[in-house]
Amino acid sequence: MTEPTTEVRPPPTHRRRWITLVAAAVAAVLGAGVVLWAPWASDDTASEGVGTGTGSAPDAPVSGPADATPPKVDSAALVAAVPDEQVAKIDPVRLADGVVPPTNRWYSGLVFGDQPQPVFAEPLSFGLTDSGFTLGLPKPVVSEKAVVAPHVPAVTVDAGAASARVSAADPVSVTVDLLDTSGAVLGHVVLAEGSPFVSFTAEQDVTLVSSVTGGSFEAGSDGAAIADAGDSQWGLVGGKSDSGSTTLGKGESASWYALPPKASAAAKKALATAAADPVTGVDVSYGVGDDVARTTLTYKTAGGSPTAYVTMPHHRDGDQPDRKDCDLGAYPSVYGDLELCAGSQLTSYAPAVPASSELDLDGITADQKAAIVDALKADVTATPAFPSDTYFGGKALNRAASLVVLGEQLGADDVVADLKKKTVEQLEEWGDPQGCTQRDARCVVYDKTARSAIGLTPSFGSDELNDHHFHYGYILAAAGLLTQDDPALAKKLAPVMNLLGQDIAAAKPSSELPQLRSFDPYAGHSWASGTSPFADGNNQESSSEAVNAWNGLGLWAQASGQKDLQTEATWLASTEASTAKAYWTNPDLSDLESFDHTILSLNWGGKRDYATWFSPDPNAILAIQLIPMGPVQTYLAAGVDPDQIRASVKEATPSGYGVQFGDYLLMYSALAGADDAAAAWKEATGLPDTSIDDGSSRAAMLAFIASARAHPTAGR
Repeated sequence: MTEPTTEVRPPPTHRRRWITLVAAAVAAVLGAGVVLWAPWASDDTASEGVGTGTGSAPDAPVSGPADATPPKVDSAALVAAVPDEQVAKIDPVRLADGVVPPTNRWYSGLVFGDQPQPVFAEPLSFGLTDSGFTLGLPKPVVSEKAVVAPHVPAVTVDAGAASARVSAADPVSVTVDLLDTSGAVLGHVVLAEGSPFVSFTAEQDVTLVSSVTGGSFEAGSDGAAIADAGDSQWGLVGGKSDSGSTTLGKGESASWYALPPKASAAAKKALATAAADPVTGVDVSYGVGDDVARTTLTYKTAGGSPTAYVTMPHHRDGDQPDRKDCDLGAYPSVYGDLELCAGSQLTSYAPAVPASSELDLDGITADQKAAIVDALKADVTATPAFPSDTYFGGKALNRAASLVVLGEQLGADDVVADLKKKTVEQLEEWGDPQGCTQRDARCVVYDKTARSAIGLTPSFGSDELNDHHFHYGYILAAAGLLTQDDPALAKKLAPVMNLLGQDIAAAKPSSELPQLRSFDPYAGHSWASGTSPFADGNNQESSSEAVNAWNGLGLWAQASGQKDLQTEATWLASTEASTAKAYWTNPDLSDLESFDHTILSLNWGGKRDYATWFSPDPNAILAIQLIPMGPVQTYLAAGVDPDQIRASVKEATPSGYGVQFGDYLLMYSALAGADDAAAAWKEATGLPDTSIDDGSSRAAMLAFIASARAHPTAGR
């Protein structure tokens, strides 16, 4: 989760089975369908969309699942269903008119705040100055609790600009206008995640002055000017350069790039050639098969020529495509080496994680079932009043709905009948489109300035656009769980639930909502801060709540008959689950010799921490990667060495499980194997109530552990 910028957050009371991909064999894709109970689209989306974009100069045809069809939704009709009220606390000061505020992006820091913040595009870092911009090649420094690689300018480009504004954006790339004193556009700067290039295309005749720390750009081979900045070497292609000055006429471009350490002649030539045709944007497509989810990024260039890109470790995990052109070197990063590839199309895969609504309880013993039912009775009785904000209110709804589903699964319908009624009533209150005309809590408005759906009772900076996917994921999950066999209720809830889903996961851009607000298709995970007012870039803490968000979206899509949305949700959950393990709970620490922990719990653009926003305690640092430990959280053990789970739990529980989030830690320990689950069951039966999070329950904990014992997952 991400902090509001003005207050301190209190503590919440709150198989990896890689498939050998044979392209022709993976044909089963979740079917296309229409959006039920959501208005049909008027096709007013922007040009850069998800799903069918082809980009320029594509590489070989994409293997694996075919492109999915993005959900077709009329966003204007969705937002018109709820009151329009300006409640968001954001100020997009460097944004062109007509551009949807790009919150929750890796580059949000360029747009918001009195001063722009550095951003991390991988492999480069970028910062705006009063008259231009700076570029850096972050160099990781490892300590006991962190991996840090801040923006250290190596190249400074002075364009004589007086101001800057973001004029175009997609989930992977951003375009920044540099303006003169009259407000006229001098030119456009484009940077994209995964691209080693930053380009400037002139809108009028302009002279750029490029200075390099400790050196200068000198004419080199392959048509590029080269500069040595000490720790890094840089190239510059385009325009007419003389003694550090580059002259561009209208429509001409210049591109800067860092050379990978010890760059080969082939790498230098490839980069110089690709730099001559600047990247203009990035198209995203995805596909979902029975076993895998695919992400494909196509880097578009102005002239249609092939470009170059870098891969993060998760792009290379498991059975990925054979990248024959990825031998050009590698750049350092806090996430590991970024391999440099020639081409325009980056495709990666993740094991499919379809929406999960209940545990597999086949095989649990009669005694276990009896104990779970007994706990269920107590949990239902102890259910407090539902909170009013989107986070704790959402958690409470999900807890209650999960108890209802568990009770019905165990044949204890009578035990959960009253709770079901109360929870449905609460959902209907949240789902009333005009609820905010009658009350100031448990309702949703649309802020047309922020272009976002916002609950009137904020928490953790939700009115700063923080954490929307965490909050709305819980509400969507509860709605999905309780409408599985109730289409009438689903239809009643649809206006608000569809709006919440589109707020965090609109597959295509519109004038009302941004494309994929929270999810970063290149990084493979979400960003939680709305405005990202940090020098280390954006961040995400609770990787598990992010997976829970897409699982909740999938449950709602399934219950409401939205097949295209269900496919999208599976893609999101699958990719986020893969990176949650790769970068948070099961990271490769082989090159981080000084790092002294088993997980990295708070990941940023420019650093990675063993920490949380709210507690220094090891139990909290691990548990925030586990919450809410619902059925989907079995992904945490798939393909993971059981010893990694054991080591992480041991580090988190030096004094035992009688701590905050002790329930989640026991549930995670049970995923290490049948014997571990047996030990966890014994501990769980005596766990104090104070160690059970308000978003969970003793019955849910016992059921999870019993299921894990009957169906071990780790390592598969």
